[in-house]
Amino acid sequence: MATLDEKLVRLRGFISEKGRNGVVIAFSGGLDSSTLAYICYQILGEKAAAVTAVSPIYPPWELEDAKRIAEEIGIKHILIETNELEDENFVRNPEDRCYYCKSRLLDSLQRVAEELGFGAIFEGTNYSDLNGHRPGFKAVRERENVYSPWVENGFTKDEIRTLARRFRLSVRDKPPLACLASRIPFGERITAKRLERIGRAESLIRGLTGVRQVRVRDHNGLARIEVGRNEMDLLLDLGVMSRIAAELRRLGFKYVALDMEGYRTGSMLSTVSDG
Repeated sequence: MATLDEKLVRLRGFISEKGRNGVVIAFSGGLDSSTLAYICYQILGEKAAAVTAVSPIYPPWELEDAKRIAEEIGIKHILIETNELEDENFVRNPEDRCYYCKSRLLDSLQRVAEELGFGAIFEGTNYSDLNGHRPGFKAVRERENVYSPWVENGFTKDEIRTLARRFRLSVRDKPPLACLASRIPFGERITAKRLERIGRAESLIRGLTGVRQVRVRDHNGLARIEVGRNEMDLLLDLGVMSRIAAELRRLGFKYVALDMEGYRTGSMLSTVSDG
């Protein structure tokens, strides 16, 4: 099994080869895309550009984070609008919703690459991600000039975090990101109103408690709050819980509940399979 340093050597060679004619990086400001952008910029310089999608499905604080981190890295940063709510395939919220979202994003990145005269597109899926529900990865595989450097060089999430710490990136301990649509059960329509309500609810909880990892799952008016298990004590206070409940009801939620299992990926899938 290759060591982390051996993988890093391979990764640098991969980036040099695939990015020799310039590369556009799908950049969310999360751990994976930020660490990838940092390495690409160190190797390719001005032949690398980070591109961030601005959309109703992403909370505004993530955009501000992306701007800050791109500036920290020094890489050219481009913002594009990708309104997934214009796509009925996405709005009806099937279990392969992420395929339509990713396809739309990659089409937009392709246009940016063509405008810049760049030959390749990189995205940040890592090897650990492949163990989960990843319909969006099909859209990556369908395109000849789109690459997943972390996957193709066997990097796990933990290894990427180790690199981010080695490079002293501010994202080194950043929790995982996911679009706001992931808070809505499959089969329930995604609307701008629901996305805004979820985003405001999560922002409010973060502000009141200081939690870093939070999801407000919107079950047709019931807000199921997930936070990291190591942060749950920040919510287990009668005053805090009462304030959160009152504020979320003010946003339009009928009921407010704390998920005792805490934050976990794929919880919406388990809801589907449990009937």
